[in-house]
Amino acid sequence: MLEQILKEGFRELGLPLSEEAIRKYRVYCDQLLETNKVMNLTAIEGEDDTSRLHFLDCAALLCFEDFKGKSLVDIGTGAGFPGLALKIAEPDINLTLLDSLDKRVGFLKNTCDMLDMEDVECIHARAEEIPSGFRESFDIAASRAVARLNVLAELCLPYVKPGGAFIAMKGPEVDEELDEAKPAIKKLGGKTEAVNKYTIFGTDIVHSAILIRKVSSTPAGFPRKWAQIKKKPL
Repeated sequence: MLEQILKEGFRELGLPLSEEAIRKYRVYCDQLLETNKVMNLTAIEGEDDTSRLHFLDCAALLCFEDFKGKSLVDIGTGAGFPGLALKIAEPDINLTLLDSLDKRVGFLKNTCDMLDMEDVECIHARAEEIPSGFRESFDIAASRAVARLNVLAELCLPYVKPGGAFIAMKGPEVDEELDEAKPAIKKLGGKTEAVNKYTIFGTDIVHSAILIRKVSSTPAGFPRKWAQIKKKPL
């Protein structure tokens, strides 16, 4: 049962969970599962797995960085993860959801309307084509996209203001990706601050939240065009 799983999971994380947040997670879950019947939004099915593998997985990030009152851009957000799931748990987040597929952005806009979240900005754009005014304007960028870390760093770090953070959600084994991405992270103005590993409540699944601090401005010319990124990753 979604409500019970969320209550126990948030308690395990040491995070508060309001009745209003539970209500919104229920609305979000129902909307996601219903829309997923006609649109490919997620491979995860059922409210129990949605509660654990989407909502609690994303909420874990609140244990590793202070999101309260911060501006967050979720790059390649898909069905709204981690950004929208975080916003429900921490309403004071100033959230922007960015995705390259227009029909996913339409789903996000409809869902935000149902959640009475008029302050969430849903943007249809490719990550490497930074919308006007977005460059180095966010406190935090987050991504649960499947790209390699060196690619994600080039797509995400240019959105983060110096002093802010980029959080990449990954699986349990990240050492190889981190080593591969070190030159890119440094070139783009970042520094790896922490690799936070956690087990998703009610499962034996271990994930990693890689926190990269923005220590200097990203040089002009990054991110490059997608064809260049793909052909020759940093």
